[in-house]
Amino acid sequence: MRLPPTLQTLKDEAVAAWPFSQSGNEAESAHGWMRFAATAILSGGAAVIFSKNFLETEKRITHDIDTDYAVADPAFERVMSQLMGPPLVDGNKITVLENGAEFFPCMLDSIRSAQHSITFESFVFTKGEVSKAFADALCERAGAGVKVHFLQDAMGCNCIDSAFVKRMAKCGVELEIFRRFNLAHFNHRTHRKLLIIDGRIGYTGGAGISDLWDGNADRPDHWRDTQYEIQGPVVAQMQQAFLDNWMQTRSQVLHGDLYFPELKACGDKKCQMLKSSVSEGADSARLMFLLSIAAARHSIRIVNPYFVPDMLVINLLKKALARGVSVEIIAPSERIDQRVVRYVGRARWGGLMKSGAKFYEYQPALLHSKYFIVDEQWVSVGSCNLDDRSLCLNEEANLNVLDHGFAWQHLDIFERDKAESREITWAAWRKRPLSEKIIGHAAGVLRSQM
Repeated sequence: MRLPPTLQTLKDEAVAAWPFSQSGNEAESAHGWMRFAATAILSGGAAVIFSKNFLETEKRITHDIDTDYAVADPAFERVMSQLMGPPLVDGNKITVLENGAEFFPCMLDSIRSAQHSITFESFVFTKGEVSKAFADALCERAGAGVKVHFLQDAMGCNCIDSAFVKRMAKCGVELEIFRRFNLAHFNHRTHRKLLIIDGRIGYTGGAGISDLWDGNADRPDHWRDTQYEIQGPVVAQMQQAFLDNWMQTRSQVLHGDLYFPELKACGDKKCQMLKSSVSEGADSARLMFLLSIAAARHSIRIVNPYFVPDMLVINLLKKALARGVSVEIIAPSERIDQRVVRYVGRARWGGLMKSGAKFYEYQPALLHSKYFIVDEQWVSVGSCNLDDRSLCLNEEANLNVLDHGFAWQHLDIFERDKAESREITWAAWRKRPLSEKIIGHAAGVLRSQM
């Protein structure tokens, strides 16, 4: 039986190259065999790298989700605590910090006040005054004997080999670069934003360490973003989320009172730090959003810079609209760092618009806030975007809060952001430039990488 042409060619080359299969110059035969073996190894290696990084290996939830409970029902809390994990814990205090002018000074003050330990995980860390201020503060604390651990993603940093990053390593900061040389997982990044001081005070949100986040989001080239300062028992869950990636990178366990002190109730917020990871099955963050949408009975408010929902998210939002849930979404305007992603996201708005969802685009600056409010009761904030990259590829961490007062506080923020936004009507959406429509639909083929 004749093999297919490609396989037959490889077979013929292998036979021709095999030193004992023919007479003639043995050196040439050996050289041919080595060339064939090298080609096979490289081809196989490339195939493995591609499959590890770009092909899904985990099964995803594809069926509709219906709930006979609402967000306000006790069953919802049990599902989020027991199915999603870790459990929602009471007794936390949360301070909302808007834009770099407010959150950078708070984060730096907390670093400078550290007495025992600092654990810090970042995606964006770029050259500038802000990153230098963080490097200086971390170095000073390391010099004072504080245990400082800094985990930085390789893709999000443009200054890995810069002088001040090297200075951090020299001054005692334990600095690790997440998956810098890991070809098998280079497409799987840590997108988590976590800063924990003495195991007692935590910060999370969407912000990167860059001058672009500084100020009050009053410049077109700056980011509008939100960070959260957290105290209480949930900070231990934040520490565990950091250690999840730290142990992957450094194989070092950080433990004891320096990192996990006794944490007593200091507020009235019920919280959970939800993390998702390719290594643990990255569908957990997506499932949290799906269950939350399915349990909505009154309203859903979404603010997200990369709103590129998959079909199941779209279908569940349509079902929510059909049962009378109000859905409003704020996305970036043309002021965005990923224009193609915006086009692909906007291409998916039509069906939701026809079902009654309202869309707005934030105008003054580059929108980067990520918050999700359901039924004036349930809020999820943190690093997760509503796109496949966040929900299927990245290491992410979101703070979930089940609290009526906190939800109303965020609804006020939503209304302020909406007031700075322009509503996109059905007519305006239909009149998108032809080039945007073509790019949006064509690039949608690569939506899993966005």
